[in-house]
Amino acid sequence: MEPAKVLVVDDEPSILRLLNEALTQWGYQVTTAANAREAIEALRTGLFDAAITDIRMPDMSGLELLREIKKHDDAIEVLVMTGYPTIASAVEALKEGAYDYLSKPLILDELRHLMARVTERRFLKGEVHSLRARLGEELVVNELVGNSPPMQRVKDIIAKVAATDSPVLIEGDSGTGKELVAAAIHRLSARVKGPFIPVNCSAIPEDLLESEFFGHVRGAFSGAVSDALGLFRGAHDGTIFLDEIAELSPALQVKLLRVLQEMLVRPVGSTKAYPVDVRVIAATNRDIETAIADGRFRQDLYYRLNVVRISLPPLRARRDDIPALVNHFLRRFNRRFRRDVRGIAPEALAALSAYDFPGNVRELENLIERAFAMGAREQITLGDLPSLAKPAVVASGVATGAIPQLADVEKELILRALAYYTDDKEAAARALGISRRTIYRRLKEYGML
Repeated sequence: MEPAKVLVVDDEPSILRLLNEALTQWGYQVTTAANAREAIEALRTGLFDAAITDIRMPDMSGLELLREIKKHDDAIEVLVMTGYPTIASAVEALKEGAYDYLSKPLILDELRHLMARVTERRFLKGEVHSLRARLGEELVVNELVGNSPPMQRVKDIIAKVAATDSPVLIEGDSGTGKELVAAAIHRLSARVKGPFIPVNCSAIPEDLLESEFFGHVRGAFSGAVSDALGLFRGAHDGTIFLDEIAELSPALQVKLLRVLQEMLVRPVGSTKAYPVDVRVIAATNRDIETAIADGRFRQDLYYRLNVVRISLPPLRARRDDIPALVNHFLRRFNRRFRRDVRGIAPEALAALSAYDFPGNVRELENLIERAFAMGAREQITLGDLPSLAKPAVVASGVATGAIPQLADVEKELILRALAYYTDDKEAAARALGISRRTIYRRLKEYGML
């Protein structure tokens, strides 16, 4: 097992030196930061297993930093330390997600035991993920990565609606994670012990849809050699997720509406109807109101499904979540490929943050997986993301079909980096691998200074 990587944050140089020496001697990989701002910068591009932070610091308190760490990467275990211990501050730190609490002056033996427990916890969590992945039971609730305002709104709706049995309609472009949201609702609901059955309505041949949905009896049609329950009866006491619901034929829409109204399923070829207790979650990547106006989707079925509506933002509308998503995928692919890729180079993260991701989160996942498949070992670099080096995919502001000029691409990257680092020119320059003077010179050329 690779040594755990630890981020140590304290504004006292003597404490940083002490912890760096002790942790290194105990076999940990240590990165130090003299303040919260340096720590956040390290978190953007590095993958850490644990963090140790002082509570009292001048620019940002340790509790505020703890929240930022958990927002960025919830998998990081955080130890907080202070020279002014109180029960209230300890309780608040633990409530915010800290693993434990240390008082100054530090007792190194106590810290060593705590770090051993953190390492053991890290190993056990990895084992749980591996076992669940083998069983096809990824912890999808935790895969709703990101705390940007659009994503927080989605999580708030999920938390409210999960406890009910109301139908939910999820809207969003392909690759935004509609199935993850449906699975999260199921896992947070009282139906969690029942089945969760995802169905891609556009992937089933139309002549088999009714049989797949509602089952059939033996001899109902050629090839029906035995009875079949169908997806709705198979989802009894659980949740059925109907993806691409707008692709259903008008005839099947009528039958689906009847099932939702009566909660009775009649298999093909049968005269008997069977009661079902199923929660229905539907999703579409199309404008369903337009489909209704065009007569391609029934309005009464829409009203039946659209009790609660969740709109998933495209990745380009939640760029602040990209670093957290990158870390999430790094952890996943480290487990799958048995690697220890420890982060992403600043210029690679800047390129990802500048890209518009037409394929959304799924495309980001594919880019990171490709980097692993092509041999990334220590860090994801821009060279591991060759498609982002092509100007046509980086410069979203250039007209479609035109070949952008290098100056246009450079301008786009600089402006995106400045937006990402909230106009911190030094951080943007560092991420792009250029000098701050170059940033100022280019902004002057663009007439923006």
